[in-house]
Amino acid sequence: MVPKSESMRRRDVLLFGAACLAAAGGSRSIAHAQSAYPQRPIKLVIPFAAGGVADALGRLWAQQVKETLGPVFIENQGGGGGAVGGAAVARANPDGYTILLTSATSQVIVPAAAGHAPNDPAKDLELVSIVALTGMAFAVTPGLPVEDLKGLIAYAKANPAKLAYGSAGIGTVPHLAGELLKSLTGANDIVHVPYKGGAQAVADVLSGQVPMVISSITGQMVELHRDGKVRLLAVTMPERSRIAPEIPTALEAGLPGMIAQNVYGLLVPAGTPPAIVRQISAATHAAITDPEFARRLVAAGFEPYPDPSPEAARHVIDEEVVRWTPIVRTLALKLD
Repeated sequence: MVPKSESMRRRDVLLFGAACLAAAGGSRSIAHAQSAYPQRPIKLVIPFAAGGVADALGRLWAQQVKETLGPVFIENQGGGGGAVGGAAVARANPDGYTILLTSATSQVIVPAAAGHAPNDPAKDLELVSIVALTGMAFAVTPGLPVEDLKGLIAYAKANPAKLAYGSAGIGTVPHLAGELLKSLTGANDIVHVPYKGGAQAVADVLSGQVPMVISSITGQMVELHRDGKVRLLAVTMPERSRIAPEIPTALEAGLPGMIAQNVYGLLVPAGTPPAIVRQISAATHAAITDPEFARRLVAAGFEPYPDPSPEAARHVIDEEVVRWTPIVRTLALKLD
């Protein structure tokens, strides 16, 4: 065999090195392709019945983020004040393909209640973003002889056990808003009628099955009010709603402490890779900062939350825990 010259050996080393680099680059490309997110449709679980407030927000969000996250399909899993759907997401693979959009119920009220929750939200679910807030509204049938919140309280006291209110379910913010109203006014005989979603409660008020509903103040509720099909007496936000500035707040109606807001956020199973959490958060940020999307949220009765980062989400939930935990425990609310 003829010995290789120095230049030939140098050429072989360079060729070998180039081959190694090419192989490494190919491996990285394959790994990147395998780990790219998302590669298939995402399931967004709404833990309430179709047609409710969370469902409406979830569908708006899913439509808006399809440019960045791809197709998102909705699955409604109602029950337990949002706990059933939350537990289903907690059991899902932590790969970013199952996302929960829920109200403060599953993160705040369920853990605070003196019952048995199907999962521990603080450990089994991870906050991604707060998308929007809504206030509650006290709405009554036009046939009920009350014109404002003071009149409603007087009617309830004068007619024990004859006034009932519907809510989206036991343990939801509308339910707690009703119980807070009773505790603040002493009208303890108001009857709670829980449903599996806000849409069913509103339908029964329209049909006269129940005389009052406590519901998120939505575009639909405002339209029903302006059409004379229901009468909105007050909203429970610190300030009047942008969608219905003519409706006074409960504070203005002389009921200090009557503040109840619903927080709607995105969560994923614990253990979801941080990069995926950030990607979902970034897609939400892009959605919220789009002027047209923000306009659609306000028109639907939502107040877009300006900071959709996971850190901001945790801060908001911590504030809600401080707000609702004492009330839940005072009421001895049980979510079995």
